[in-house]
Amino acid sequence: MSTTLATALLPTYPEPRVAFVEGDGVQLTDAAGRTYLDFAAGIAVVGLGHRHPAPLAAAHGQLDRLWHVSNLFATDPARVLAQLLSERMGGAHAFFCNSGTEANEAALKYARKATGKRGVIALEQSFHGRTLGALGVTGQPGKRGGFVDAGATFVPPNDVDALHAAMSEEIGLVLLEPVLGEGGVIPLEPEFVAAAREFDALLAFDEVQTGVGRTGTFFGFEHFGVTPDLVTMAKALANGLPIGCLLVSEHVAGAFAPGDHGSTFGGNPVSCAAAVAVCDTVDDELLAAVRANGARLLQGLAGLPHVVEARGRGLLAGAQLDVPAGPVVDAALDAGLVCLTSGADVLRLAPPLVVDASHVDTALSILEEVLNA
Repeated sequence: MSTTLATALLPTYPEPRVAFVEGDGVQLTDAAGRTYLDFAAGIAVVGLGHRHPAPLAAAHGQLDRLWHVSNLFATDPARVLAQLLSERMGGAHAFFCNSGTEANEAALKYARKATGKRGVIALEQSFHGRTLGALGVTGQPGKRGGFVDAGATFVPPNDVDALHAAMSEEIGLVLLEPVLGEGGVIPLEPEFVAAAREFDALLAFDEVQTGVGRTGTFFGFEHFGVTPDLVTMAKALANGLPIGCLLVSEHVAGAFAPGDHGSTFGGNPVSCAAAVAVCDTVDDELLAAVRANGARLLQGLAGLPHVVEARGRGLLAGAQLDVPAGPVVDAALDAGLVCLTSGADVLRLAPPLVVDASHVDTALSILEEVLNA
């Protein structure tokens, strides 16, 4: 039986309502030539906006030189990127892979090797990936479904008493998202993170969605004044090219030896070259703008119809609604605004970090019109 373009894809996502063919800055263009304001950024991936000149030039330049040699050999882009990320974290060793899920798998494996313990504490409503290991520590039973049993002890976000009750000698890893991106846009509180740091277990931050400037600091964990043992990254690191990374702090380095882990495409020179350009571009001036525009966005969301609570950090914002979020996202798309959900009743906004106040105001105006309809 023949297949069309649509039916040739496994139906792991809903049928798309729009086909985009071009992006420029904070705008997307569909196949009919209509433009949209992008407040999703490919699910917090295109942090510097579509076709940003810095990663674009870096990727093009690397394509003209070298695409791939495997990790049996060194490349300058991977070495430079590892050094930049180490400096940002205050001293770390990097393992490069292809996605956030793979980075989290590497973190789980590293923690087990380093501590000799299999126990993990993670958060209810958290999301860490779709492979079996990462899915097992995802605090959303609906996503685990019939694929895998829970592989962690789950505690509610910001519940210090529950966190203490879950800790035991069998726990080798505490895995946290600074802001639960897929679980309702819930920022963690400093007291909760401080309590997690007190335990005799490795502390890992899943920064797949919050890293690379999204919260107004390069890493989301910088808001808490703690130093994690492990950090996972992906999404915005190469502004849309596939990349993932596990950072292992120097004080817990040494558990992995050659042969313990690997990735054929990890550290790809083209993706790493783009990521180096991203790291160089996410500077103090841009981070200050993220904080200012994020505050403007949250303040505006709080005053919209049907919004019960506006929460988030930087340009990762959520609006808890008293109506289902899905129809609001669909109506916003029809009105020219691309945004996301985060659960059944939370509207999620994660625009490129390069948005300005006028973009924020336009998005809020569209949402006000949609929510008033």
